[in-house]
Amino acid sequence: MKFIIKKIYIIIFLLIVFLYENEVFAKDNKKTYTQENISNYFSGLVLSNENNYKDALKRFKKVKSLKDQHTNFNHEYIKTLVLLENFDEAVNFSKKILVNNENLFNANLLVGLNLFINKDYLNAEKYFKKLNKSSDSNLFFENFIGNTLIAWSKASLGNKEDSFKYINKTPTSLNNFTKIQKTLLKCYFNSADVQQSFNILVNDKEYNFSRYSFFFANYLLSKDKKNESKQKILNSRKKYSENLLLKQAESFYLNGKSKKIENFFECENPNDSVAEFFYILANLYASEKNYELSNFYINISLFLNKKFLTNKTLLAENFYYQDLNKLSFDTYKSIKSIGSVYSWYAAKTIAFISIDDKGKKKSIKSLEKELKSKTDLTFEHYYDFANFCKDNEYFKKSIEFYSLTLEKIPKNHNLISKIFDRRGTSFERIGEWESAEKDLKESLRISPDEPHVLNYLAYTWIDKGINLDEALEMLKKAASMRQNNPYIIDSLGWAYFMKKDYSEAKFFLQRAVELLPSDPIINDHFADVLWMLNKNIQARYIWNSVLKFEKVDAKLKEKISKKLIFGITKKNIN
Repeated sequence: MKFIIKKIYIIIFLLIVFLYENEVFAKDNKKTYTQENISNYFSGLVLSNENNYKDALKRFKKVKSLKDQHTNFNHEYIKTLVLLENFDEAVNFSKKILVNNENLFNANLLVGLNLFINKDYLNAEKYFKKLNKSSDSNLFFENFIGNTLIAWSKASLGNKEDSFKYINKTPTSLNNFTKIQKTLLKCYFNSADVQQSFNILVNDKEYNFSRYSFFFANYLLSKDKKNESKQKILNSRKKYSENLLLKQAESFYLNGKSKKIENFFECENPNDSVAEFFYILANLYASEKNYELSNFYINISLFLNKKFLTNKTLLAENFYYQDLNKLSFDTYKSIKSIGSVYSWYAAKTIAFISIDDKGKKKSIKSLEKELKSKTDLTFEHYYDFANFCKDNEYFKKSIEFYSLTLEKIPKNHNLISKIFDRRGTSFERIGEWESAEKDLKESLRISPDEPHVLNYLAYTWIDKGINLDEALEMLKKAASMRQNNPYIIDSLGWAYFMKKDYSEAKFFLQRAVELLPSDPIINDHFADVLWMLNKNIQARYIWNSVLKFEKVDAKLKEKISKKLIFGITKKNIN
């Protein structure tokens, strides 16, 4: 339904555009705006809207005569070419249409970048200046794109003062962009304070600039400061353990392949810094779920710097969110060649994507095969695979690989308590309570203030009717740390219920319902305490409501149905 509405809006909008342009170009319209041309154009737009850019381009090519009279066609045609990575054609087409329309944003951008790549910086700057006259660039960024590209043109011509002058024109709302661009400019000019600038950037307390620890290490390596570079990566890895780029850099160092770090990016090459600028833009649009525009800019980034293959990860993620699983799958496969870290990450993600087509069993088997083929296995590989199995409810296999993880992991590693927690909850799911309880207690021994584990163990005790006093104290502690967590508040209320303190139970269970009104179990608990407080009509009203929820476990439905007939008895209270 949403697609149909969106399609209708597109058609209405374009009809208005056509009517307007028909008046302007009335003499030439008889041939241009034929029924066949309009049909092909609309079909191309619909196909583009469905992310089917190959077929959209075929349609657009049939109506290229629109290029001299229809701005929106030019915009769509260039966008489609870039999304299909047909850059030569996109640049040539842009040159042609700029003869009649000098303010088309995408055309000026591509022609300018093509000149920039070919080191014709003076002429590139002329096109970048035109970006500031285009409403497309001003709509959100207040000349930001144009000024940044002008800054790099100035820098490439050796004009340091003017390059910083244009970067300083960045709106204050985009201050994080400014910090990055200034640091990269200092890197390009090899300024005396470049290391200080990198340090300030990566240690920023308001924003996560962990990615630029890699750029810092890359710069140090280019200056033959290999030990400093290596230490920068190792220290950053401790702080940002999940950052793929840093993890891969660490792997390169540990395997004597530090040269590969230099291959991704060169400070003295302005193309690489401009490519990074477009990568940041692509991330910004991806965060806003504008995946098409994100892909447009990530393709431009890769056009400028083909070496930085890790940036393809964003493209692969975007394809997945666009439901383009085949493209996502193929893009993830293409990043496997980068190194062992990206190879494993790609394998995990491909297995996840494949679940819908192949099913959980085949996806897990495929990932396990990938795991066993690796020659550089670490505890992290076992842990990742165990998590994949657990998340897909293959609990016995997850237990097997959590156990392998614990065998391989360094002593006192900060993940150990989490591994015991996850293995313990897997044991609980297959009914092996003694092992589950042992692991959960061990997790709390290592990390006694972990609210999730406190809640899980205490709630299970309450459910079993054991250790009620200890469970209550644990839940009070967890609730004090997570005051707005509905599950912990529910557990605390349920502990009071099981201790027959119904007034206190009502206070917390009502709060849990307010925090998460759509949860069937929390509502059932609240109805139970209302019944025990002789508020039977209210209790039955809530039970009836729960039965109408979209996702309710069959066993819970059966229990609630019995409560509606018999009320609460010892047999149906849990």
